[in-house]
Amino acid sequence: MSVAENSRFRRARPLLVVAGLALVAGLAWWLWPQAEADGGEQAGAGKVVPVRIARASAEPLVLRMKAVGTVTPLHSVVVRSRVDGELMHLHFQEGQQVKAGDLLAQIDPRPYQVKLAHAQGTQQQNLAELENAERQLQRYRELQRQNYVSAQELSDQQSKVRQLQGRRLSDQASVDEARLQLQYTRIVAPVSGRVGLRRLDVGNLVHASDTEGLVTLAQTAPISVLFTVPEPELPALLDAVQAQPALAVESWDREERRQLASGTLSSVDNRIDTATGTLKLRAQFDNADQALFPNQFVNVRLQLGEHPALLVPDAAVQFGSQGNYVHIIDKDNKAQRRTVVLGPADDGRVAVRSGLVAGDKVVIEGIDGLEDGTAVEIITEEASTKAGA
Repeated sequence: MSVAENSRFRRARPLLVVAGLALVAGLAWWLWPQAEADGGEQAGAGKVVPVRIARASAEPLVLRMKAVGTVTPLHSVVVRSRVDGELMHLHFQEGQQVKAGDLLAQIDPRPYQVKLAHAQGTQQQNLAELENAERQLQRYRELQRQNYVSAQELSDQQSKVRQLQGRRLSDQASVDEARLQLQYTRIVAPVSGRVGLRRLDVGNLVHASDTEGLVTLAQTAPISVLFTVPEPELPALLDAVQAQPALAVESWDREERRQLASGTLSSVDNRIDTATGTLKLRAQFDNADQALFPNQFVNVRLQLGEHPALLVPDAAVQFGSQGNYVHIIDKDNKAQRRTVVLGPADDGRVAVRSGLVAGDKVVIEGIDGLEDGTAVEIITEEASTKAGA
């Protein structure tokens, strides 16, 4: 090699080293992800996922309609005075439970006692006059047979007796009216229920024309709940009502954590509200423990009946682009994805119309990362689908 060629080789050698290093780096970059993927597959093939399962079971499913309702008294009365006068006494405590016929208030009865006495006095006077006219008529009849009085005089006396008999009826009506007005001075409870806050104190003058009244009385036992159902659910509701008119109804608190009362469906409205597209219903509850309070908002569950179904917990159902599915565990303790068709749901369980059979083990916890063929370790198995929900 000549001196010139040797010089050129020394100048090119660094470039060759750099090119060789770049080639090695490129091969390493290309081979590393593949090796990492192979290692991941080998590692994934050997991993075991802990899961909790429940078994699909064939049980009756209670079909329910859910709605929001308002507690409404069967009777709500504004207690008013039917006469004018001074309020003398109040015979109730605010918030007290009273029975129908209990005395609530007393209006000053003295003016009405005077009116009754005056009407009774007038009645007695007119009765005495009537008795005298009837005796006189009897004598006129005897004298007329003997031709001592004319037929005209007898007719006049008969007219006078009839006039006084009519006055007797009018006097009796006046006495009855005065007695009724006196009776109205005692204000009694028209129905059993709970009284509210009083609106007038003793000593005030009350009038029959007062619109606010003395107090409000609401019947609380039994009590009702008004709620609505949408029009599309009407056919199922009517079928259930025809099969069993007194459908069971449950009332729950706002959070649906505590059941307040159990009752029955008592009535269905006769028309759909065109503004809202809903039908109004009323359920009745005994409410002996006063758990339901007037105007309270509650969650209503109307039971339409029971139907046989294959049930799994809600937690087992997953939702994907190809439909609903669950992961089941086969006899080799490996997960398998199974597409399912769902039916109605209730109380944390859902009916499966196709895709499962009774006894299939479905995963309810540890679902993340499961694929077909993933080995699993069953931590616990729920004894029933309801417990696993």
